[in-house]
Amino acid sequence: MIPFERAWPYDVVMKDVYVASCPFCGQDNVLLPMRPKELAEIRGGKKKLLVFPCCHNKVTVLDTDQDYLLTDTVLRRA
Repeated sequence: MIPFERAWPYDVVMKDVYVASCPFCGQDNVLLPMRPKELAEIRGGKKKLLVFPCCHNKVTVLDTDQDYLLTDTVLRRA
């Protein structure tokens, strides 16, 4: 079972990866420094350090699916 408190939704638009809002500072429509190709690599077992460009907070992305990034950090409170 995926720990929902450590998952964050994302969207791919025109080969760019976005999140609707930053889980740390709340800024809307944040362009992530990540490409769709990297999402496939993460699904295959590779980990990625992701630095949010809006507030420079860091998380390690452990896994992805078609809708969510699974991280090592709690991003929402239950």
